[in-house]
Amino acid sequence: MKNTAFVFLRLTAMAAIALVSLFPIYWMVMSSFRTHEEIFKYATLSPELFLPVKWTLQNYCDIFLDPGKPFGRYMLNTLLVAAVVTTLGLIVNALSAFAFAKLRFPFKRLLLTIFLSSLVIPYEVIMVPQYLLMRDFGWINSYAALIVPQIVWVFGIFMLIQFFSDVPRDILEAARIDGSGWTRIFAKIVLPTAVPALITLGLMTFLNQWDSFLWPLVVINEEKKQVIQVAISSFQSLRNISWGKILAATSISSVPILIVFLFLQKYYVQGITMSGVKG
Repeated sequence: MKNTAFVFLRLTAMAAIALVSLFPIYWMVMSSFRTHEEIFKYATLSPELFLPVKWTLQNYCDIFLDPGKPFGRYMLNTLLVAAVVTTLGLIVNALSAFAFAKLRFPFKRLLLTIFLSSLVIPYEVIMVPQYLLMRDFGWINSYAALIVPQIVWVFGIFMLIQFFSDVPRDILEAARIDGSGWTRIFAKIVLPTAVPALITLGLMTFLNQWDSFLWPLVVINEEKKQVIQVAISSFQSLRNISWGKILAATSISSVPILIVFLFLQKYYVQGITMSGVKG
């Protein structure tokens, strides 16, 4: 009886937490179908707070039919940058993590310490020299400026190092004795066992790029190459804030992330558990 009561209380608490967490998302989606005047009109608990009084698609029409701000193009730009950074980042970061975890070379510990020390450096500190480097390359206002600097992620390498360190070295040495090179060992032995960790890193990378704001704001001035978060911020100004457009654009931009996470959440949890990154 006590166990049943405990389970009931736990499920009730979890349901309450879930409702509190999901309500802002629900309110955002429902408010995107409201008129500008109605969005903040109902602040007390009432049926009007949960459902629009006058349903409208005008907010969605405004963001997709505005020729000056092609929202569909912004989403495609963001999807392209996020997909390319995620793909190249998984390759580069996985190779780097495997080298640090399993290969032997001079000054490995020193290099790893210096490399990981960059985690404590705020991004704003390196943004100016990074911008100057992009300018010298002639990459300002190009997709290369959005993609190349974001490929290497120190935290991603650190996370994969924790996972690769658990791979038994005896297996790798046996493969070496059989004549396999490190590239073949990495591709045939290590990568298949690292799928949950790679999916976890890929999901985190994709999410970071989808939500990227500051760096695209700095390096991209051309409207057609801008990304979605900067586009959403453009719907507000000192004199006017188009809350309907902001809520509609935010609702649309949340859909890809929710879909990806729903399909990959099992691997995400498994990767976090197996990689050694614990709270």
